[in-house]
This record gives sequence, structure tokens and C-alpha cells, in this order.
Amino acid sequence: MNNPVLRYIAYAIAALLLAVATVVLVPFIAIDGIVPDVMLIWAIWVALNEGQMIGMLAGFGAGLLFDVVSADVVGSNALAKVIAVFVAGYFYLETREQEMTGSLRFPMIVALCAVVHNVIYYFFYLRPTEIDFVQFFLRYGLLTALYTVVLSLIPMLIISRQKD
Repeated sequence: MNNPVLRYIAYAIAALLLAVATVVLVPFIAIDGIVPDVMLIWAIWVALNEGQMIGMLAGFGAGLLFDVVSADVVGSNALAKVIAVFVAGYFYLETREQEMTGSLRFPMIVALCAVVHNVIYYFFYLRPTEIDFVQFFLRYGLLTALYTVVLSLIPMLIISRQKD
């Protein structure tokens, strides 16, 4: 899509559909309460295709939208996604978008950004008496990130098949 306005409208529609799918469908694929973050995968994909600034706007919008539809603390997801997508934006290479999103680089970038996201996001939920930090970090930091990375293989495989 060459028209940037139409492309951004398509991004907004995709974010809205993903937010609803995250609330409605993603809990069905939860493993012991661990769910992948499809909104983060989408925001990272936008950052790798459009650049850091547009990606950060997408991450903020996706995070805020998810906070609203999930009745979460408003702003916590937005903050975590903006920072995670800011990190992803450093991997943006103009004219080499498919190379970044259609190769194993994409899940590796998702892994880094998911850990950053989860540490920031779950920092607001950690209560010192409930769970020790190591258990908390393993469960919500690493396992959630790992599940998100596994799910990020789907768009990577789709994009890699398109460039062949």
C-alpha cells in the first residue's frame, strides 16, 4: 500500500481487531495462565516496517487500546509497549523490511522486546509478599516472552514465503 494514510488506517483496524482477539480468543491458547502478546508482535512488526517513530506510536496506541478493552490499569501496557517498540526500532533497516520480518531475526527481536516489555509491565504488578522476584521473572518475564516468540514464528513464516 503506497498511500500512507490508507496504510495507517489499515494499521488502526488491525490493532482494533487484534485487541478484541487478544481479549476474546487468546485466553483459549493460554498455558497455565501464560498467554502470548499478539499486540506486541504486531507493534514490533510495524516498527520494523515503518521505523522507530511510527512503531512507537503503534505500540502506544496498541497498549492503550488493550488497556481499555481489557479493563487493565490504563497506561501500563502503553508504557511497556512504547519502550519495547523503541528497542525494536533500532533494528529498522529502510528498504530491507522483508529481510527483517521474514527471517529468524524477527523472533529474536521479538524475544528481546518481549523481555523488555514484560519486565516493565509486570514491575507494576509485583507485590513483594506474593512471589519472589526470581519465580516472578521466570514465569512472567521469560515464559511469557518465550510463548510470544513461538507465536511470532507464524508471521515470520508467512512473510518468508511471500518473498520466495
